[in-house]
Amino acid sequence: MRSSAGRAALLLLLALKAASQTPDGGNPTSLKQLSIEQLSQIEVTSPSKAPTPAYRSPVAIYVITGEDIRRSGVTTLPDALRLAPGVEVAQIDGNKWSIGIRGFGTRLSRSVLVLIDGRSVYTPLFAGTYWEVQDTLLEDVDRIEVIRGPGGTIWGPNAVNGVINIITKSTKDTQGLYASAGGGNVEQGFANFRYGGSNGEGLTYRVYAKGYTRGPEEHPDRDNFDDWRGAQSGFRVDWSRGERDSFTVQGDVYKEDDGERVGVSSYVPPSTVNVDGNADLSGGNVLARWTRKFDNGDTFQFQTYYDRTNRYEPNLGERRDTFDLDYIQQTTRGRQVFRYGAGARASNGRFLEVASGLVFDPANVTDYLLTGFLEDDITLVDRKLTLMLGSKFLRTNFTPADFEPSVRLMWTPTEKQTIWASFTHAVRTPSRADEDFYLSSFLGQSNGLELFARFNSNPDFAPELMNGYEVGYRKLIGKNFYLDFAGFFNHYHDLFSQDLDGSPFLETALPFPEPVEPPLHALIPAQFRNDLYGQTTGGEIAPEWKPTKYWKLRGSYSYLHMDLKKASGTALGGTPQSVEGSSPQHEADVQSSFDLPKRLQLDLIYRFVSGLPAQSVAAYSTGDARIAWRTKSHIELSVVGRNLFQPFHVEYLGDPGTLVGIRRSLYVTLAWMR
Repeated sequence: MRSSAGRAALLLLLALKAASQTPDGGNPTSLKQLSIEQLSQIEVTSPSKAPTPAYRSPVAIYVITGEDIRRSGVTTLPDALRLAPGVEVAQIDGNKWSIGIRGFGTRLSRSVLVLIDGRSVYTPLFAGTYWEVQDTLLEDVDRIEVIRGPGGTIWGPNAVNGVINIITKSTKDTQGLYASAGGGNVEQGFANFRYGGSNGEGLTYRVYAKGYTRGPEEHPDRDNFDDWRGAQSGFRVDWSRGERDSFTVQGDVYKEDDGERVGVSSYVPPSTVNVDGNADLSGGNVLARWTRKFDNGDTFQFQTYYDRTNRYEPNLGERRDTFDLDYIQQTTRGRQVFRYGAGARASNGRFLEVASGLVFDPANVTDYLLTGFLEDDITLVDRKLTLMLGSKFLRTNFTPADFEPSVRLMWTPTEKQTIWASFTHAVRTPSRADEDFYLSSFLGQSNGLELFARFNSNPDFAPELMNGYEVGYRKLIGKNFYLDFAGFFNHYHDLFSQDLDGSPFLETALPFPEPVEPPLHALIPAQFRNDLYGQTTGGEIAPEWKPTKYWKLRGSYSYLHMDLKKASGTALGGTPQSVEGSSPQHEADVQSSFDLPKRLQLDLIYRFVSGLPAQSVAAYSTGDARIAWRTKSHIELSVVGRNLFQPFHVEYLGDPGTLVGIRRSLYVTLAWMR
């Protein structure tokens, strides 16, 4: 801890030294372009699916801009999310992350809805997001809107603890050529290319391609199984027909080869084996969107997309096709703004390979989701007091009709202050893993017999429910200091649990074939149930300050307290203590950005994350640094160091029970823009 404090002090000294320098101007991406006041007025669409200044949104929202991402030096979307308060980002190994908002972080982010340009990347197989295949050209990201707290009224099921909406730039803002390449010790090699053009008649476009090779992290047994190679390409076309209609068509394709380790149980000895192999991941999507603006200010938007994913892993395989339709309209009548819409989604998943002990029955299922929503924004006092009422209505093949109502009140006593409060009811719908999944897991030996637990899914598994209460305060002091605070109390019930479902017995017939007749063994039946409940409390504070036009400081502190209980029965997994102890109670960070003389930029980041007692993961502090130099001929050279304080540190427990150290990394990038 003393060593980490010393390194943090060194970062502070570097910051003070850099702050004393005065740039000689001419940097096209300099900090002096926007004041803190202007940044607070950035329009966001995630709170209501309509453009609204972030400052006047009655939700706990944080905007990570494209410039924030560029100056942080990160190369993945999960690492970019570390810039937002209240978001738990923990790297598991070289190609996997656990991400959560206000608790319940898991590899698949089960309680967070993730979108890229309005396209949901949720998978109904295990109810979540595979972060390793969520990618785009980071230079094309306009912003990432992060809602902390429930967003189901607008976005539907599974937005229980938050929404992450990744929004790319319009093609009007990506004209010309961009190319970059680089590498280092962990980022072994990467290259990016993008070209944007237009036809001069309202149509603009871009195409891009990227590829990367990343090395493994630090392993206690020196078996470096988690290397990562991939390539992705895509396009986007925007066309405006006057001021009335605009159209967007975009798409992506990707191919990855991810190293991973999985634990496989078998009734034939050895009863448990760690399998190191490669996950062959590929897919693609295409999206079309039409927006119309009427003369009276009303708007409507129609969007549809198709998404294909293929996963072939050492222990499972799946091919999934998803088709989605979404419609939304906004109408203003006097003091009221009505927003309403409907959507439909069909997702066909085919389970292709079955490892020993792992079964989905049936193997081929089409999941569906039907939604409708209505929201009414009522101005009670002009420019002072606004009441927002709304509800989402939804139905899936797993559950009958559910409702996600919300009430939000926003008071703006001055143009530079916003106070808000809200109540929201949110739903996480069951997945195939909850209702159609069977897994046998080796526990050990008892009385000379191999002992296994067989987890049976539950066809009566119910939705997980949450009632969320939030308050927030924002204040702009002058033009260059901004304070954002949010507090919350969330009550959960019917949460996922893994329970004993009977007494041990000797199994004489297997539910699936084994290549060799197994020896006699004992089995403990278990089932997935809705048997946890409890509450979480906490808050986040995020100040921003621009002491000079060449220096910007950001900071945040997040606090989380979880209090979960078991309603009945005996848990085999997913105990209250294991869930509580897998999210950090404290997180803090400081980000400092400078524009220096001679077209230099310096960016420093310090992070602290408290420990995860359920996973034997200790608290850690670390720092990142980036220095960049841009020539007058549109060439930029940057050097980035990440996780600088130690040779490696552990952030999250991997599968099967492996603690992988996240290494200190250094890489160089050369970029050309024209």
